[in-house]
Amino acid sequence: MSENNINKFISACKQIQPQTQANIKRFFEGVVGFPYDRELLLQAYLFLNIKNLFPLCTELLLFEQALVKNHTNLGKCDFIYLTNQNNLFLIETKFIDTEETGKTVIARRTQHRKKVFEQVFSWQNKLSEYYNIPIQQIECAIFTTDPTLSERTEAINVVTESISISELEQWKTNYNRRA
Repeated sequence: MSENNINKFISACKQIQPQTQANIKRFFEGVVGFPYDRELLLQAYLFLNIKNLFPLCTELLLFEQALVKNHTNLGKCDFIYLTNQNNLFLIETKFIDTEETGKTVIARRTQHRKKVFEQVFSWQNKLSEYYNIPIQQIECAIFTTDPTLSERTEAINVVTESISISELEQWKTNYNRRA
């Protein structure tokens, strides 16, 4: 039964986000060429390096879309991939400024760390409830610029990966040289 529900979700995704994988790849390559948003650059890195970061992922189903068509009031999930085991792989991204110092920045960083875990668990629950997919078939991941997230207690149920801000900038420079 749950296999049927995943297939229904995949069909719904194709209506919500009809772009081909090639079109999405061109979009992200454009982001790398003209990065106007650090979070989007992080997401471009994730998409263009998905196999290295999360090898189970096979196909992008949704990017920055509401889980239910035309219901953006529920929020937008960063990435949902299909895995090679026909499970769903939910990835939340967050650019966390780990280089700045000061009370305000430290408080914001702490808030971002907490929020990204809340978001991924919230999406997992919404996806399970709305499409009647067992939680065990929805894997959660977080991709950030903060390597300390893997040390948090919430990370026990979440795959965490990160790239430093300087590595992200170096990747962008090298990627643009190749293009």
